[in-house]
Amino acid sequence: MTDANRPTRPDEPIEAELVTEPGGPATTEPASAPDYDEHGVPSLDHVRQKIEGRYATSIGLTELAEDTPAARTEQQRAADREEAARARLEEIRRSLRP
Repeated sequence: MTDANRPTRPDEPIEAELVTEPGGPATTEPASAPDYDEHGVPSLDHVRQKIEGRYATSIGLTELAEDTPAARTEQQRAADREEAARARLEEIRRSLRP
């Protein structure tokens, strides 16, 4: 087999050359987003949107997780433990009364 026809392994590096777009040089720097200034610092609105997006995602995932059968079973177990604790506390209080 020749080198051109030789199969490559997934962990084997691939030799390649950088091809530029016609009419412009290749750049190694990413294009700056409008949400960042010239020093790469994000704007306050950009940070706020990112935080609000993550918060909304976490709320949604929590709601989805609470709707599973396993979550409902755990909620029922917690309610049963809470009721047993209340009953035991009431029993202790009655035993302490003269």
